[in-house]
Amino acid sequence: MRNQKITISVIGGHETSHDVEQIAHAIGGIIAKNGAILICGGLDGVMKAASKGAKEAGGMTIGLLPGKDKADANEYIDVAICTTIGFARNAMVAASADIIVALPGSHGTSCEISYGFVYKRPIIDFGGWNREGMIKVENVDELEKRIVELMAKM
Repeated sequence: MRNQKITISVIGGHETSHDVEQIAHAIGGIIAKNGAILICGGLDGVMKAASKGAKEAGGMTIGLLPGKDKADANEYIDVAICTTIGFARNAMVAASADIIVALPGSHGTSCEISYGFVYKRPIIDFGGWNREGMIKVENVDELEKRIVELMAKM
């Protein structure tokens, strides 16, 4: 990539479990530690936990918000971008990523995965999606290894 920072989108549920939030937090830290920028939907759940992990590790975060109010962003978002397009922002979350990490979620996450395929982004499956073409990982250590490998190819 020509003088561009690598961007990694973390996608997953708005409403999620404590365990998944802990995983998202760890992933945010991995992204920051490896010098990438975290991109997400900017709200709560997986998005907030990943953003918090990235910020605590000294990283940068970008939130692509569904509405028109920057105040909707969680407190760990550095750059809040108001898209005003609701769920259609899912296309932007996928397109803005060099790498996508998919955690458990629902229809919005599934949509982002589909856009990831459309835009030919590598998608790491840490959410049990089991879709052909995704990179399946079993734990955070394996996820970090895959992120580092993918980043080295960019």
